[in-house]
Amino acid sequence: MNHPTEFGNHIMESFEFKSGRILENVNVEYSTIGVPRYDEEGNIINAIVYFPTIKGGHSSLAKFHDIIYDSSKEGYFFIKITSLGTPDSCSPSSTGLKYNFPAYTIVDRVNFKRQFLAEKFPNIKKILGIIGEGTGGFDVYTWACEYPDEMEFIIVLNSTHEVYGQRYVMLKIAESMIDACDDVYTDEYSSSVSKLIVSIARLMFMYYYPENVFDTLTKDEIDVLMDDYVDEVLFMDIYDFKSRNECLLSYDIHDKISDIKAKSLILGIGDYLAFNTKRDILPLEECIKDSKIITVPGKESYYDESDYTEIGLEIVSFLKQFE
Repeated sequence: MNHPTEFGNHIMESFEFKSGRILENVNVEYSTIGVPRYDEEGNIINAIVYFPTIKGGHSSLAKFHDIIYDSSKEGYFFIKITSLGTPDSCSPSSTGLKYNFPAYTIVDRVNFKRQFLAEKFPNIKKILGIIGEGTGGFDVYTWACEYPDEMEFIIVLNSTHEVYGQRYVMLKIAESMIDACDDVYTDEYSSSVSKLIVSIARLMFMYYYPENVFDTLTKDEIDVLMDDYVDEVLFMDIYDFKSRNECLLSYDIHDKISDIKAKSLILGIGDYLAFNTKRDILPLEECIKDSKIITVPGKESYYDESDYTEIGLEIVSFLKQFE
């Protein structure tokens, strides 16, 4: 089934960070899929804001869009917003500010999206729901904690409510690698910066797969898989990554997670190094009042096309209560 899709950019006159710094003429990249549905007062009532992973190719949620649409009576109006700090929206690279770009937090990323929605879609008085995966889930949890009355539901897949343990170690290593490269603070790229990006990409590589995947591959297969991954992110901007890395290091809403009022579907697939199912997902059933927790095993190997129909059907079943 084909669903109406729109891609666009919106310029916000200004945006103020929590730090107090203000940027003007702030670009926001967005896309929509589906058709808005209106109430008698002309307000959109089926809007769902979607936060993908930083690497869409590794998205498990993306494959569920068609089954969600095809299984619903009216469909949903998905709005995908490119986050603050990310190329094509307002970021260190796109503004040319590089290492002088304002430091930002997950709350800033949320407020960036909220301001965009208020300006671009003023007839959305309340979001139906927000969906996020991976680091996109950070935005979902934070939005639902900071502004608990602004949505009916949340769906989060493979995410966490705080940076700790192995993820924290990975981010700190990346921070040290950046700090050790003096050329990061020059006005021109150098070969050392290019090598730095490749090294960081290799570090990130192992966090995007279930832990047991690497146990099933030969060294040659791992080398090929790693090289393919590095090729995909080779043109990652070091300033965008640096700002994002600093943002994620400060992420911790452990003490606020119980503030969530929205109906919540929390999903976990496999055991990734980036998060711990037992600590990041299962305890939330007690922390979030109106929540449902579902976990399923990950792939047995990289070449195994696991069937996640169970997850897709659970999402559809969850959404039907909001039609």
